[in-house]
Amino acid sequence: MELKWLLCVTLLALGILAVQAHDTDEDNDADDVVDIEDDLDDGIEDVEESKSETSSAPPAPKVTYRPPVPTGEVYFAESFDKGTLDGWILSKAKKDDTDDEIAKYDGKWEVQDMKDTKLPGDKGLVMVTRAKHHAVSSKLYKPFVFDTKPLIVQYEVNFQNGIECGGAYVKLLSKTPELNLDQFHDKTPYTIMFGPDKCGEDYKLHFIFRHKNPKTGKYEEKHAKRPDADLKTYFTDKKTHLYTLVLNPDNSFEILVDQTVVNSGNLLNDMSPPVNPPREIEDPNDQKPEDWDERPKIPDPDAVKPDDWDEDAPAKIADENAVKPEGWLDDEPEYVADPDAEKPEDWDEDMDGEWEAPQIANPKCETAPGCGTWQRPMIDNPNYKGKWKPPMIDNVNYQGIWKPRKIPNPDFFEDLEPFKMTPVSAVGLELWSMTSDIFFDNFIICSERAVADDWASDGWGLKKAADGAAEPGVVGQMMAAAEERPWLWVVYILTVALPVFLVILFCCSGKKQPSAAEYKKTDAPQPDVVDDEKEEEKDKGEKEEEEEEEDTNEEKLGSDADLGSASQEEEDDDEEEDRKPASEEEETVNRSPRNRKPRKD
Repeated sequence: MELKWLLCVTLLALGILAVQAHDTDEDNDADDVVDIEDDLDDGIEDVEESKSETSSAPPAPKVTYRPPVPTGEVYFAESFDKGTLDGWILSKAKKDDTDDEIAKYDGKWEVQDMKDTKLPGDKGLVMVTRAKHHAVSSKLYKPFVFDTKPLIVQYEVNFQNGIECGGAYVKLLSKTPELNLDQFHDKTPYTIMFGPDKCGEDYKLHFIFRHKNPKTGKYEEKHAKRPDADLKTYFTDKKTHLYTLVLNPDNSFEILVDQTVVNSGNLLNDMSPPVNPPREIEDPNDQKPEDWDERPKIPDPDAVKPDDWDEDAPAKIADENAVKPEGWLDDEPEYVADPDAEKPEDWDEDMDGEWEAPQIANPKCETAPGCGTWQRPMIDNPNYKGKWKPPMIDNVNYQGIWKPRKIPNPDFFEDLEPFKMTPVSAVGLELWSMTSDIFFDNFIICSERAVADDWASDGWGLKKAADGAAEPGVVGQMMAAAEERPWLWVVYILTVALPVFLVILFCCSGKKQPSAAEYKKTDAPQPDVVDDEKEEEKDKGEKEEEEEEEDTNEEKLGSDADLGSASQEEEDDDEEEDRKPASEEEETVNRSPRNRKPRKD
């Protein structure tokens, strides 16, 4: 028990000392500020000591940046580490059907280092301005043709200032004779649009492709299903995230964020609207017959309104049992003119009419049950039934809900290879955002997964490693938090000490019993053996006492037998009579030797 109290007192003392130590440090810091002139020498020594301690601390691991280099065939790769927009074309177009003031693509693009970068020399494309139209594009090294090779599109985005409403998606522009990057705008034909987009609390990760109808030649946008993953973190944590689209010749696709799959599917089954139209459609010329009955229930034509049904009975009637409360002021109005009100000086009766004081609640009614003409309260009418309606019965002529007949779809087609899209010859960013400084970096378009993974490792992987190296460890974060909130020291101490206290409590509580091995070594009797021996000794002592009493009684009985040998026959008769009560007394007297008869010699 003393050990338990000692541990409790120790834990409490440690918590108090931790808080006091922190408070003492703060007081010392305040004294140093107030008495800085008097303690200048001590302050210099403290600074030198802190410098020596800082210099002795091991430096954080440093991540050296090297521009990524493609490890295989690519159709496009851009890291912006040259520090210029060489190869990129800023759009000079205007949006159609928009006011001239906001129709221009005059948003600014610059190549900059990322804010709070941990990798000096790592540059990216930054959308600098907000609330403007931005458009910039670049030609691919060679067009990508959708045939037997997969398409992999990958790039990085960092919402450095968060994001209110705007997108950071990329467009793969279709290879057409009319393509002019200098006039790149929202209507420029594209084959694929991919990337993050957000407005309000709607977080999206687009994958849209334009599919050409083989019969009509028209293009229609096909949208991938929404991912099940929660995308909010990618928009709000202000970290660089890697977006990857993998499109395979077998029509399957994968969408990855930070090399983790967040959405996948098939172009034939998981796009909206579907790639292939239905085989049959409803006949637009079919009309419902005039005698088609869609009513599952109809009023009973044989039903008759009961004679006692009064449709004119009101729903509410006056309560005839109500009584006017005593003290009710019938002659007093509920509202009276305000006696303190005065006509405004600028009141013109010719223009404004006759002035009347505003109405206020009658002060006499405040202490009375009510004022004015008393009326009985209204209650529900027990005889009210409302308008009579015949009951509803099943319609024997019910034909169901009419639908137009199906006919073959004249526009039906079946495209089993939607992967074979319009070839791509350029990549572009055409965006509007209410947030500035969106950071783009390390674009790559290729066909080999290994090439994209190597590019990601040399770009996004270095950023992730640098951020991890710059972040303090768990212990460091806990210490920093405790410096701001000293009470956390008590939490930390209790968190560590409480399990130790419980272990000691359970291990040390209770009396320790010697093991069987120790009894064997010392030949000392075990507790259960000692108890058995005590009981045997007790039984043995009682048995010896009984035997002594028996011997004494036998000697006494023997002498009595010698004296009465002359009357042996009478005693024999008495012996038979005495045996009956003796046998009954054996159960109650517990076979006492005093009740036994003398034996014959």
